[in-house]
Amino acid sequence: MTTVIKVEGISKTFNIHHERHQSLKERMLHPRSGSTETFNALNDINFSVDTNETVGLVGHNGSGKSTLLKCICGVLQPTSGQIHLRGSLAALLELGAGFQPELSGRDNVFLYGAMLGFSKKMVEGIFDDVVDFSEIENFIDTQVKFYSSGMYVRLAFAVAVNVDPDILVVDEVLAVMRGLAQDGMTMIVVTHEIAFARDAGHKIAFMDGGVIVESGPPQEVLTRPQHQRTQAFLARVLGAPH
Repeated sequence: MTTVIKVEGISKTFNIHHERHQSLKERMLHPRSGSTETFNALNDINFSVDTNETVGLVGHNGSGKSTLLKCICGVLQPTSGQIHLRGSLAALLELGAGFQPELSGRDNVFLYGAMLGFSKKMVEGIFDDVVDFSEIENFIDTQVKFYSSGMYVRLAFAVAVNVDPDILVVDEVLAVMRGLAQDGMTMIVVTHEIAFARDAGHKIAFMDGGVIVESGPPQEVLTRPQHQRTQAFLARVLGAPH
């Protein structure tokens, strides 16, 4: 197998400023008063993803999963460490985040395709497949502000999938992703759906406090967790005893 994503020693630190102003006047007179807190969102993350492998990132809210994905996709720059990518990558961190509500579905397909690096001619070549995949043909020329949330998500997902990326990075689980995993697409998925991570994933990485504390084959991580926080998380989501 070929390694397509290699994360080496990634850390991400945020500086959070806490103001002490009680009024607008104080803010104007003393703009720099307050304190700054350092928050370590990621701490020395190391892992890799191989071709045709699906990796499920799981963990408590605030454990660093989405921050890690944003670093991999280039949305955030890590404070330290390196990320190596081999091949094209399509990111669905916020499905349809680039859609313009006043534009039609058709116009947004071309806009979203351009955001993913596609030329107009390339989008024209996949347009029919996008519409078929999204199953909203009757509404493709309707302004997306009138779409239901399900229609909105399906159209965004259809564009990202049909650009045929080498790597797909997703910050939520959709039913269709199970089929993509089975078809051999390389994916990193943040999910709270343990059943998806177990059935479709080749590997599970459990995050806690900005660190990957446990990773390996789903059956091994889910049935024989070694880390206490992993055990507590699984007990909560699966209803298993501690």
